[in-house]
Amino acid sequence: MKNTVLKFGLAAGAILAVPIAVMVPLSRNGAFSFDRAELLGYTVMVLAFLLVFFGIRSYRDHVAGGTVTFGRALKVGLLMTLVASACYVAAWEIVYWGFLPGFGDKYAAHLLENMRAKGASDAVLAAKTAEMLRFKELYKNPLVNVGMTFVEVFPIGFVVALISAAFLKRRGAEAPAPQASPR
Repeated sequence: MKNTVLKFGLAAGAILAVPIAVMVPLSRNGAFSFDRAELLGYTVMVLAFLLVFFGIRSYRDHVAGGTVTFGRALKVGLLMTLVASACYVAAWEIVYWGFLPGFGDKYAAHLLENMRAKGASDAVLAAKTAEMLRFKELYKNPLVNVGMTFVEVFPIGFVVALISAAFLKRRGAEAPAPQASPR
C-alpha cells in the first residue's frame, strides 16, 4: 500500500505544486489575473485528485488482489490526498515566503477593486478592508498559513477519495473471474 500511496500521492502533489510555481508569480506581475489563477488553480486541483481514483484502482487491482472494501479504499485515497495536499502546502509556503513579498496587499487591493467595480458601498468596503487587515495579520503566522492552505486543497481530495472509494469498492464475490490463458 505504501508504494501505491506514495506513487500516486506524489504525482498528484507534483500536479498541484507546479502551477503554484508558475501562476502565482505571473499573477503577482499582472500577467495573469487573480481571478483566472483561482479558477485554473481549482481546476488543476480537481484534475490532480483524479489520480486518487486511479491510485485506489491500482491498489485494488495490483495490491489487494482485485478486491477492496469501501473503508480500505477510502483509507488509501485519504492517504494519497494527504501526501498530495502536503506537496501543495509545501509549494505554497516556499513560493509565499520566498518569492511573494506584498502578496497579501496586492490580493486585498484586487478584491477591494472588484467589490468597488460591482458597486459596493463605502461601509462594505471599509468592513472588507478591516477583514483583509485581520487576515493579513493571521497569515503572518506560519502555522495559520499552513493550516489555511491545507484547508484550501484537502476537502477537494477528500470528496474525490470518498466518491472513488464508493465506485471502486469490490468484494471477493464481485471480483471478475480470472480469464483462461489462450492456448
